[in-house]
Amino acid sequence: MEYFTKFGDFQFDVLREVGNIGAGNAATALSKLIQKEIDMKVPQVKIIPFDEVADCVGGPEAVVVTVFLRVEGDCPGNMFFILDMASALHEIGNILTGSYLSSLADFTNLNLQPSVPALAIDMAGAILSYGLLELGQAGDFALTIDTAFFEGNEQVQGHFFLIPDPESLKTLFRSLGVPFDGDY
Repeated sequence: MEYFTKFGDFQFDVLREVGNIGAGNAATALSKLIQKEIDMKVPQVKIIPFDEVADCVGGPEAVVVTVFLRVEGDCPGNMFFILDMASALHEIGNILTGSYLSSLADFTNLNLQPSVPALAIDMAGAILSYGLLELGQAGDFALTIDTAFFEGNEQVQGHFFLIPDPESLKTLFRSLGVPFDGDY
């Protein structure tokens, strides 16, 4: 989180907008997948320390279903899409995270390539720890995008977590023409 001491309101607003655009594109992808109209609750976008991510999904011992992938290319990082047990489908998670990443790449003009996603059903703390330890790379904050997708009266609560590698922030901001004077 030390990087955020160098952020102003403008940098935080840009990260929030990136999260909103990604979640909106994920809802569109889900709508096309199931060929039904999908509505989306306006996402709540926050930036939190990585060690608080599990708290956003019910705590480290909450059993969740997660699609995890490594973001490779110009702006490397990690991405998790976490659902509660009742609403989990691997392919939907894969499509949603891929759509989010694709919209981020289009919006920023950066080359961002997802790895093959992995599906896990376990306690949130175990999944988050394993996903980052396996790769040996992690940022110290997460851009969280919490939203709900609706089809009629059916609701699926979803949580996107984008964890850029620390060196990726400058690349992301530069691609968007956003000034950032923090050297790290």
